[in-house]
Amino acid sequence: MKPRELLCLAVGYGSALVRACGGHSHEVREWSQEELDDLEKKWGHEWGFSGISTFAHLEYHKCLTTPSELYDIAIIGAPFDTAVSYRPGARFGPRAIRAASARQTSFRGYNPRANINPYADWAKILDCGDIPVVPVDNGAALKQMTAAFAELGARTPVSPLLSKPKLITLGGDHSLSLPALRAVRDLYGPVRVLHFDAHLDTWHPAKYPSYWSSEQSRFTHGSMFWLAGEEGLLSNASSAPNVHAGLRTRLSGTEDWDDDDAQNWVRISADDMDDVGTKGIVEQIMGALGTEDPVYLSVDIDVLDPAFAPGTGTPEPGGWTTRELIRVLRGVEGLNVVGADVVEVAPAYQGVGEETALAAAQVVFELLSSMVKKGREEMGKTGTVTGTGGLKVQGGVEKEEL
Repeated sequence: MKPRELLCLAVGYGSALVRACGGHSHEVREWSQEELDDLEKKWGHEWGFSGISTFAHLEYHKCLTTPSELYDIAIIGAPFDTAVSYRPGARFGPRAIRAASARQTSFRGYNPRANINPYADWAKILDCGDIPVVPVDNGAALKQMTAAFAELGARTPVSPLLSKPKLITLGGDHSLSLPALRAVRDLYGPVRVLHFDAHLDTWHPAKYPSYWSSEQSRFTHGSMFWLAGEEGLLSNASSAPNVHAGLRTRLSGTEDWDDDDAQNWVRISADDMDDVGTKGIVEQIMGALGTEDPVYLSVDIDVLDPAFAPGTGTPEPGGWTTRELIRVLRGVEGLNVVGADVVEVAPAYQGVGEETALAAAQVVFELLSSMVKKGREEMGKTGTVTGTGGLKVQGGVEKEEL
């Protein structure tokens, strides 16, 4: 008896094999590119409410297990929240931000302020899924995230414009900035940091009082920039400061600023918005950071007032509006951003309208627009010509080659 006959006998002519076992041969059809293109035109379009939930309907690959997949900019989730000091829940942030990005598509992704569609330009942008961060051991989680960021950041980019690809991380709590900065340091050396937050996050670990201290307990979402400074990840020379923006945290006393001063941070308070407006905030940031040095940009969504972003772990009244933050982000598009994160989105505390996650998704869109625009400007200087972006074309609309 032939193998196929044995198989058919064994399964009792199950429904999945009826045609094959009925004597009809199963041949694999060869599809022409023209036919495949036609199928894409018919069925490739996704509405905002349809399709699998990737960020902005981006092409998805589990990049950590598919090293052959290359990209210029990767969206990577870090669903980790066990280094928080108040409300947990940011482990669900990456999923919420992706869902809130559903109306972003290549077909309607043009950003009028930047005069660019980041999803249909030179950069190949992928959603690389999530780092499978262990939730029960912060020490192991730190090692895991450090290794993952190093692996993803060391890939060869698609565009010859870049020496290394850029990562935008969806958090997760803010502690993930430490492993991200370790990876960035290995690629670029010590970098400048632009940090949007209600809180300093440069607190010495001892400022979290506990008799039961340990090496692992030093790693928190409020101490990671202090640790980064101690590890030499930050450029903290007097001529190259880092910047906090949107601060309004309560302190133990003015001595809390000492560690911050020692690492040469410029502090811009939330109240400064009332005095100088978005234009003045932008001028302060750009005056401190310039346009040449590599910058890591970190956005804690609690920089926004809880009226606009209630879904976060440590809400502080008196913050900026979503519009104000977006205007500032648009104003600093000239920065040389080499990596970024958007953190502390905890969707369990937001309203049914997803206002916190929507704000975070818009922040990512603005960061992508600035990164792609900056790259296009560099291409103009060098005369570089490169390929197209990472989203599939929707509705049969073809992209133009650069």
